[in-house]
Amino acid sequence: MKKIQPQKIKTIAEYHQLMGLKKPEHPLVSVINFENIKRLPGDKPNPLTHNFYSIALKRNFNGKIKYGQQEYDFDEGLMIFISPGQVFSIEADEELKHSGWLLIVHPDFLWNTPLAKTIKQYEYFGYSVNEALHLSEKEETTITSIMQNIEQEYCSNIDKFSQDVIIAQLELLLIYAERFYHRQFITRKITNHNILTRLEDILAEYFNSDALTRIGLPTVQYIAQALNVSPNYLSVLLKVLTGQSTQQHIHDKLIEKAKEKLSTSDLSVSEIAYELGFEHSQSFSKLFKSKTNLSPLEFRHSFN
Repeated sequence: MKKIQPQKIKTIAEYHQLMGLKKPEHPLVSVINFENIKRLPGDKPNPLTHNFYSIALKRNFNGKIKYGQQEYDFDEGLMIFISPGQVFSIEADEELKHSGWLLIVHPDFLWNTPLAKTIKQYEYFGYSVNEALHLSEKEETTITSIMQNIEQEYCSNIDKFSQDVIIAQLELLLIYAERFYHRQFITRKITNHNILTRLEDILAEYFNSDALTRIGLPTVQYIAQALNVSPNYLSVLLKVLTGQSTQQHIHDKLIEKAKEKLSTSDLSVSEIAYELGFEHSQSFSKLFKSKTNLSPLEFRHSFN
C-alpha cells in the first residue's frame, strides 16, 4: 500500500484558506477561534505538516487527532504544542465540532529575537498528543486571555513596538505552559507513580537478561517506547518527580548491577565491563568512578 504523503502547509495564509477562514490579519501570526473552522466538503483525514508553531487549546472536540502513531480523544480543556515539520491528522466521523483557540506563529516572526532560540528549549513541543496539558478552568482562562491579547495587538495599528509586545505575550504563554506541565506532573500522582514503577520493572528486566551483553545499555528512546511516552516527556517527568533524567536512572541501575558483580563474583573488571555492555573497560571504570568516587577495584577491595 502506498504511503500517503503529508500535505505541507507552508504559510499561515495557506492554513486559513484550507480551513475556510478569511484572510489572516497578519502574515506570520494568527489567533483562530475553533468554532470558525468547519470540516470542508470532501475533506479527508490526510496527514498534515505545518511550517509554523501551533499551540491549541481545545474543548468539546468530537474528533481524534493522530500525532505520529498516537491517537487521542480530547476531553475538556486540553492543550497541545506542535512544532514546524511534525506530522499529524484530524479525524471525525461527522461534521467537525470543537471550541477553543489556536495560536499559530511562523518561525520568521521570531527571527532576530531571543525567542527564536529559546522556543526550542520548551520540550513540550516534542511531546505526543497523549501527553497533552490538562488545564483547570482558571488556567484555561489565563491562556485564553494571553491569546486574545496577541490577537488584539496584531489587529491594532502596527508600530515598532508591535512585534515586541506579541513576543512578550508569547513568552509569557510558554512560561505558563511549562508551569502548568510541572503542576500536572506533580498532581497526577497515580498515573506518574505507575510510570515510575513500570520504569523500574523495565530496567530490572533488561539488566537481568542478556540484553546488556548483546546490544549494550538501553537507550532513552528504548525506555520511552516501552513506556509508551515520548523521550522528552519522560525525561522532564522524571526530572520533576525524582530530580534525575532518564539517562541518570539507567546509569544508576547499571552501577547497582556493577556493585553486585564486583562484590559477589571473582570476575575481572574487564569481564564485568563486557557483561554490562561496554566495549572498553576504561569507559566502564570512568563512569563507575564518576558515580561512586571509587574505581571498580577500590570498591571491590573495600569489602576485603
